[in-house]
Amino acid sequence: MIYLALFLAFLRVGFFAFGGGLAALPLIEKEVVERTPWLTHREFLELVTLSELTPGPIAVNSATFTGFKVGGMLGAFIATSAFCLPSLVLVALLLRFLSHFADSPWLTHFLRGLRPAVLALLISVAFSFLQRGVDNLFSLVLLVGGAFVFFRLRKINPVLILLLAGFLGILFYR
Repeated sequence: MIYLALFLAFLRVGFFAFGGGLAALPLIEKEVVERTPWLTHREFLELVTLSELTPGPIAVNSATFTGFKVGGMLGAFIATSAFCLPSLVLVALLLRFLSHFADSPWLTHFLRGLRPAVLALLISVAFSFLQRGVDNLFSLVLLVGGAFVFFRLRKINPVLILLLAGFLGILFYR
Protein backbone atom coordinates (compact mmCIF):
# COMPACT_ATOMS: atom_id res chain seq x y z
CA MET A 1 0.00 0.00 0.00
CA ILE A 2 2.92 2.37 0.70
CA TYR A 3 4.07 2.02 -2.91
CA LEU A 4 0.70 3.10 -4.24
CA ALA A 5 0.69 6.06 -1.84
CA LEU A 6 4.19 7.05 -3.01
CA PHE A 7 3.15 6.73 -6.64
CA LEU A 8 0.02 8.85 -6.23
CA ALA A 9 1.76 11.51 -4.11
CA PHE A 10 4.58 12.06 -6.59
CA LEU A 11 2.27 11.76 -9.59
CA ARG A 12 0.25 14.66 -8.12
CA VAL A 13 3.41 16.69 -7.64
CA GLY A 14 4.59 15.84 -11.16
CA PHE A 15 1.33 17.05 -12.69
CA PHE A 16 1.55 20.46 -11.04
CA ALA A 17 5.33 21.02 -10.93
CA PHE A 18 5.44 23.93 -13.37
CA GLY A 19 8.54 26.08 -13.18
CA GLY A 20 11.21 23.50 -12.49
CA GLY A 21 12.53 21.72 -9.46
CA LEU A 22 12.66 24.58 -6.99
CA ALA A 23 9.08 25.52 -7.76
CA ALA A 24 8.05 21.90 -7.09
CA LEU A 25 9.53 21.90 -3.59
CA PRO A 26 6.47 23.42 -1.85
CA LEU A 27 4.31 20.78 -3.54
CA ILE A 28 6.66 18.01 -2.42
CA GLU A 29 6.74 19.44 1.10
CA LYS A 30 2.94 19.47 1.22
CA GLU A 31 2.80 15.81 0.16
CA VAL A 32 5.61 14.34 2.26
CA VAL A 33 5.40 16.49 5.40
CA GLU A 34 1.82 17.75 5.70
CA ARG A 35 -0.34 15.12 3.96
CA THR A 36 1.67 12.11 5.10
CA PRO A 37 3.96 11.56 8.08
CA TRP A 38 6.84 10.42 5.88
CA LEU A 39 9.17 13.30 6.79
CA THR A 40 9.41 15.96 9.47
CA HIS A 41 10.08 19.59 8.53
CA ARG A 42 13.71 19.16 9.64
CA GLU A 43 14.12 16.00 7.55
CA PHE A 44 12.64 17.80 4.56
CA LEU A 45 15.18 20.63 4.91
CA GLU A 46 17.99 18.06 5.10
CA LEU A 47 16.55 16.24 2.08
CA VAL A 48 16.50 19.46 0.05
CA THR A 49 20.07 20.23 1.12
CA LEU A 50 21.24 16.77 0.00
CA SER A 51 19.21 17.06 -3.20
CA GLU A 52 20.90 20.36 -3.99
CA LEU A 53 24.36 18.92 -3.40
CA THR A 54 23.91 15.80 -5.53
CA PRO A 55 23.94 15.85 -9.34
CA GLY A 56 20.60 16.03 -11.07
CA PRO A 57 17.39 18.03 -10.77
CA ILE A 58 16.53 18.90 -7.18
CA ALA A 59 12.90 17.77 -7.37
CA VAL A 60 13.81 14.42 -8.92
CA ASN A 61 16.47 13.90 -6.26
CA SER A 62 13.93 14.81 -3.57
CA ALA A 63 11.46 12.27 -4.95
CA THR A 64 14.18 9.62 -5.07
CA PHE A 65 15.40 10.28 -1.52
CA THR A 66 11.86 10.34 -0.12
CA GLY A 67 10.94 7.16 -1.94
CA PHE A 68 14.06 5.45 -0.62
CA LYS A 69 13.39 6.53 2.96
CA VAL A 70 9.78 5.36 2.79
CA GLY A 71 10.07 2.24 0.63
CA GLY A 72 13.70 1.36 -0.05
CA MET A 73 15.01 0.94 -3.59
CA LEU A 74 11.59 0.06 -5.00
CA GLY A 75 10.11 3.12 -3.29
CA ALA A 76 12.85 5.31 -4.80
CA PHE A 77 12.11 3.93 -8.27
CA ILE A 78 8.35 4.37 -7.89
CA ALA A 79 8.52 7.92 -6.51
CA THR A 80 11.00 9.05 -9.16
CA SER A 81 9.04 7.41 -11.99
CA ALA A 82 5.73 8.86 -10.80
CA PHE A 83 7.24 12.34 -10.55
CA CYS A 84 8.72 12.16 -14.06
CA LEU A 85 5.75 10.49 -15.78
CA PRO A 86 3.60 13.63 -16.29
CA SER A 87 6.57 15.54 -17.74
CA LEU A 88 7.40 12.73 -20.14
CA VAL A 89 3.80 12.56 -21.35
CA LEU A 90 3.54 16.35 -21.66
CA VAL A 91 6.82 16.64 -23.58
CA ALA A 92 5.74 13.84 -25.94
CA LEU A 93 2.45 15.66 -26.57
CA LEU A 94 4.17 19.01 -27.00
CA LEU A 95 6.59 17.57 -29.52
CA ARG A 96 3.68 16.08 -31.43
CA PHE A 97 1.60 19.27 -31.54
CA LEU A 98 4.15 22.06 -31.01
CA SER A 99 4.17 23.15 -34.63
CA HIS A 100 0.42 23.83 -34.45
CA PHE A 101 0.63 26.02 -31.33
CA ALA A 102 4.10 27.57 -31.51
CA ASP A 103 2.75 30.98 -32.52
CA SER A 104 -0.43 30.83 -30.48
CA PRO A 105 -1.10 34.00 -28.49
CA TRP A 106 -3.16 31.86 -26.07
CA LEU A 107 -0.11 29.71 -25.27
CA THR A 108 2.12 32.77 -24.94
CA HIS A 109 -0.32 34.42 -22.53
CA PHE A 110 -0.74 31.20 -20.57
CA LEU A 111 3.02 30.87 -20.08
CA ARG A 112 3.33 34.56 -19.12
CA GLY A 113 0.59 33.98 -16.54
CA LEU A 114 2.52 31.06 -15.06
CA ARG A 115 5.63 33.14 -14.36
CA PRO A 116 4.27 35.04 -11.33
CA ALA A 117 2.83 31.82 -9.90
CA VAL A 118 6.19 30.09 -10.24
CA LEU A 119 7.87 33.07 -8.58
CA ALA A 120 5.34 32.83 -5.72
CA LEU A 121 6.25 29.16 -5.25
CA LEU A 122 9.96 30.02 -5.16
CA ILE A 123 9.33 32.74 -2.58
CA SER A 124 7.31 30.22 -0.58
CA VAL A 125 10.29 27.85 -0.54
CA ALA A 126 12.64 30.64 0.52
CA PHE A 127 10.30 31.74 3.30
CA SER A 128 9.89 28.16 4.54
CA PHE A 129 13.66 27.71 4.60
CA LEU A 130 14.13 30.97 6.47
CA GLN A 131 11.58 29.95 9.10
CA ARG A 132 12.92 26.45 9.68
CA GLY A 133 16.52 26.55 8.49
CA VAL A 134 17.83 29.70 10.13
CA ASP A 135 17.41 28.81 13.77
CA ASN A 136 20.48 30.41 15.40
CA LEU A 137 23.01 33.19 14.94
CA PHE A 138 25.55 30.94 13.22
CA SER A 139 23.08 29.87 10.52
CA LEU A 140 22.06 33.52 10.04
CA VAL A 141 25.74 34.46 9.56
CA LEU A 142 26.12 31.62 7.02
CA LEU A 143 23.01 32.81 5.19
CA VAL A 144 24.12 36.43 4.98
CA GLY A 145 27.75 35.51 4.23
CA GLY A 146 26.79 33.00 1.55
CA ALA A 147 24.39 35.45 -0.09
CA PHE A 148 27.03 38.20 0.01
CA VAL A 149 29.69 35.98 -1.57
CA PHE A 150 27.27 34.66 -4.17
CA PHE A 151 25.92 38.05 -5.26
CA ARG A 152 29.16 39.98 -4.89
CA LEU A 153 31.56 37.46 -6.41
CA ARG A 154 29.44 35.90 -9.14
CA LYS A 155 32.36 33.98 -10.63
CA ILE A 156 32.51 31.65 -7.62
CA ASN A 157 30.81 28.34 -8.21
CA PRO A 158 27.78 27.99 -5.86
CA VAL A 159 28.89 24.44 -5.05
CA LEU A 160 32.02 25.88 -3.44
CA ILE A 161 29.85 28.13 -1.27
CA LEU A 162 27.78 25.10 -0.22
CA LEU A 163 30.89 23.03 0.55
CA LEU A 164 32.42 25.86 2.57
CA ALA A 165 29.20 26.29 4.54
CA GLY A 166 29.10 22.53 5.18
CA PHE A 167 32.72 22.55 6.37
CA LEU A 168 32.02 25.52 8.66
CA GLY A 169 28.98 23.63 9.95
CA ILE A 170 31.20 20.67 10.85
CA LEU A 171 33.55 22.95 12.75
CA PHE A 172 30.78 24.87 14.53
CA TYR A 173 28.38 22.07 15.44
CA ARG A 174 30.79 19.32 16.49
